[in-house]
Amino acid sequence: MDIFKALKSYYWQDKGFLWGSVAGLAVATALGLVYPLLLKTLIDDMIIPGEFSGVLSLSLLAVGIIFVKAGFQFVHGFSGGRLGNRLAYRLRNGCYEKLQQLSFSYYDTARTGDLMSRLTADIEGIRNFIGFGFAQLLNTAFLLVFGFTMMFFIDWKLTLMTLTIIPLLGFVAIRFEQNIHPVFRSIRSAVGRLTVRVQENITGVRTVKSFAREPFEINKFVKENVDYRENHLQLAGVWAKYFPMIEFIANVSVAAMLLVGGWRVIDGSLSLGDLVALSGMLGLIVAPLWTLGFQINNYTQSKASGERLLELLNQPIAVKNTLNSLILDDDAVKGHIRFEDVSFRFVNRDDLPSALLGFNLDVPAGSVIGLLGGTGSGKSTAVGLMLRTYDVGEGSITLDGVDVRHIDLASLRSQTAIVFQESFLFSTTIKENISYGYPNATMEDIEEASRLAQADGFIRELPLGYETIVGERGMGLSGGQKQRIAIARALLAKPKILILDDATSALDMETEHEIQTAIRKVMQGRTVFIIAHRISTLRHGDEIVVLDRGHTIQRGTHDKLVRQPGLYRETYRIQYSDRPDDLDADIASSAVSGERRVTG
Repeated sequence: MDIFKALKSYYWQDKGFLWGSVAGLAVATALGLVYPLLLKTLIDDMIIPGEFSGVLSLSLLAVGIIFVKAGFQFVHGFSGGRLGNRLAYRLRNGCYEKLQQLSFSYYDTARTGDLMSRLTADIEGIRNFIGFGFAQLLNTAFLLVFGFTMMFFIDWKLTLMTLTIIPLLGFVAIRFEQNIHPVFRSIRSAVGRLTVRVQENITGVRTVKSFAREPFEINKFVKENVDYRENHLQLAGVWAKYFPMIEFIANVSVAAMLLVGGWRVIDGSLSLGDLVALSGMLGLIVAPLWTLGFQINNYTQSKASGERLLELLNQPIAVKNTLNSLILDDDAVKGHIRFEDVSFRFVNRDDLPSALLGFNLDVPAGSVIGLLGGTGSGKSTAVGLMLRTYDVGEGSITLDGVDVRHIDLASLRSQTAIVFQESFLFSTTIKENISYGYPNATMEDIEEASRLAQADGFIRELPLGYETIVGERGMGLSGGQKQRIAIARALLAKPKILILDDATSALDMETEHEIQTAIRKVMQGRTVFIIAHRISTLRHGDEIVVLDRGHTIQRGTHDKLVRQPGLYRETYRIQYSDRPDDLDADIASSAVSGERRVTG
C-alpha cells in the first residue's frame, strides 16, 4: 500500500467520501446477511410448525430491508464516484503542473505518447481503485467477519469446518497478486510504447507518406502491438490458472457444508432453517471470494499505474529557483550579458564531448551578436544556458551583473523572446498565437508586430484574417508563414533580449531582408542574439562569434572575419560561390575599410 500512501495528498482531503463509500457498502452488506436469518425464521418458526400468521410481517420486513439496503448502496456509489472523480481531477492537474515545471533535460528523453498514457489510462486505473476497488476489498473483509460471526452463533462446529478454507484461499490470492503485478507493470509500459508509436506516426504522417514508408511504420506498430498482445496473453494465462482455483476452493466449502449439514439435519442435531441460513450466508460470503481475483486484479493494475504516476510526480526538477530569487524590475533591465568561462555537458551523455567549453563573451546592452557554426557547435546551447533551459556546468552567465541562477526563472524569461528554427504554433487563432506571450495586447499592437514581421499581408488574405484557426502544429501554413507569425509573437512581447535561432531559415532572401530591416529598427536599444547559417543574416552584427565543437575559434565583425582564413570565410565562399565577382569585391572592400580604420 506504499503507492497509495504516497498518493494520499490527492484523495485524503475527501476522506469523508472515502469512509462514506466504505460505510455505505459495509451496511448494505450487513443488511444482505439478514436475508438468511429471515429464511431461518420462515422455515423453523412458520412453515414447519404451520404458523403462517407472521408471513406477511416477515415479507414486509424483507421489503423494508431491501429499500434501506438500496439507500446505502446509493451512498456507496455516490461517495465512491465523487471520491474517484475528485482524485482524478487533482492527479491530472498535479501531473500537468509537474510537466510544466520539469526542465528541458527531462524532455530530452521523455516520449509524448508515454506521457499521454500516464495522464489518461494510468489516472483512470487509480480512480477506479480508490473510488470503488478499495471499498470492495474492505467489504470482502467485513463480509468475512460479519458472516462468519453470525454463522458461529448459529452453529459453531459447521462454521469452524468452513473456516478451514480461508488460509488456503488467502495463500492462493497472495500468489495470484505476486504473479499478476509484474504482468500489469509490463502492460502499462506496453500501452505507453503503443501510444508513442501512434502519436509519432500521426505527427510525422507527411514525412511517412513522402518517403512511401507506410509498410515500415505498419511493421513498427505491429511489433509494439504484438508485445502488447503477448502481455495480455500472459495476463490471461495467470487468470486461467488462479481464477478456477479460487472458485474451486470456494465451491468445495459449500459442498462440504451441504454434505455435513444435510446429515446433521437428518439426525436431528441441526434444524432445516439453520442449514438454509448457514448455506445462504456462506453463499453470500463465497460470492465476493469468487471475485477476489478480480479485486486483486484491479488493485494490482492500479498499483502499476500508481508507480508510473509517482515516477512522474517525483521527477526531480533540474533547473529551479533558488531561495530568495531576484525579481527583475522591467524598467531597470538593460540587457548586458556576460559569459565567463562557461562550460557545459549534457547530463547522461558521457559519450558526447562538452557542448560548450571555456566560452567567454561580453555583450553590452543593445548589441547585436551573431553566432555561426555547424550543427552541434554550441550556438543554441549558449543562448539556452542564458535562458536557464539548463544550468551551466562551470563558469557563470550574468545579466546586468547578476548571475542568472539567482534570478527568478519567470522574471528572467519574461525579459527575453526567442524565435526557433522550427516555429511551433498552437491549434488556435492566429491572433491568439501572436499574442501568446503578451495576452493583454491590443489589436493594433498585434497588427503592428505582424507588419514588422512581414506577416500582415498574408494573414489578411486568409478567409477569417487574424481569427483564422491554424491546424495542429500550424498545419495549413507554409514554413515561412509559421516563422513570420513566430517572429511577430516575439516582437509583440517587446523584450529587452531577442534571440533569433535560425529564425529566417524558411524565408526567401527578399522577405528575410525586409524582416531584418524591420527588426533592426524596432530592436534599437535591445540586445539581440542571431544564430544563423546564412552570412547575409549575420553580417550586420556588432560582433560575430564562430563556434566549432563547443570552442570559440573566431570572433569579430564581418569585415574582419571575411579577411581572415578560417571557417567564416570558407562558409562565405561557399554561400557566394555562384557570384565570385561579388565575393572578391566584398573581400577587397572589407580590406580597404579595415586599412582606413587602422590609418585613422
